Amino acid sequence: MPSKILVVIPTFNERLALPVTLSGLFEQQPQIDVLIVDDGSPDGTGEWAAEQAESDPRINVLHRSEKAGLGMAYIAGFEWALERDYDIICEFDADGSHRPLDLEQLLSVARSGAADLVIGSRWVPGGAIVDWPKSRYFLSRGANVYVNAVIGLGVKDATAGFRAYTREVLEALDLSGVQSQGYCFQIDMTYRTVEAGFRVAEVPIVFVERELGESKMSGSIISEAFTKVAGWGLDRRRRQLRRLLGGDRSQRAEPA
Repeated sequence: MPSKILVVIPTFNERLALPVTLSGLFEQQPQIDVLIVDDGSPDGTGEWAAEQAESDPRINVLHRSEKAGLGMAYIAGFEWALERDYDIICEFDADGSHRPLDLEQLLSVARSGAADLVIGSRWVPGGAIVDWPKSRYFLSRGANVYVNAVIGLGVKDATAGFRAYTREVLEALDLSGVQSQGYCFQIDMTYRTVEAGFRVAEVPIVFVERELGESKMSGSIISEAFTKVAGWGLDRRRRQLRRLLGGDRSQRAEPA
């Protein structure tokens, strides 16, 4: 049986970019379904998506009344997907930074059973970034170096937002306990996946700086990631030390 695939796309004021993104996705992967999770975009993104859904059964829309953040949008999308028995659930940006032609690489690995979480990575051989300012480049590279130094996940692009999860991963994780946003949400989900014993694979993708709309990156998102990663790192090192000393017989804990 072919896999039942859902691509979750969070939106907030992506009315200009979303039509281009959907067109590219369906051109490359006509068999997939898409869920637009819109946080009450004042530019009419949600209304436009709902109009498209009326004529295309592959398009679904989840309207949320306020801007609650990227992490909560994805959690809502994951829960929606699990309720409808999707086999593979993907994360994808609306703004054109993720190329639809790269999606097949992620899906091929997920379908093969070689990994439970497949990350479209900018920082493995073959990965690339187009038109990023040096500040963004060093921020992303530095964030991933920091994550691996503090937590030791062994993932080169833990902050990446282009992903494919098998339903088994999302069913096993406590999604209700995830409260992170932005960069931190992606790190949080990677951490939980690794800690739960699932396999993670990275495939190279080309990341393109957005041409339409505005970036949602902010200082608070960066600060949240820095602080939470430090806390997770300390917790993990404590557990490792307890196991080494023979004093920890408990199951692996979920990050807060």
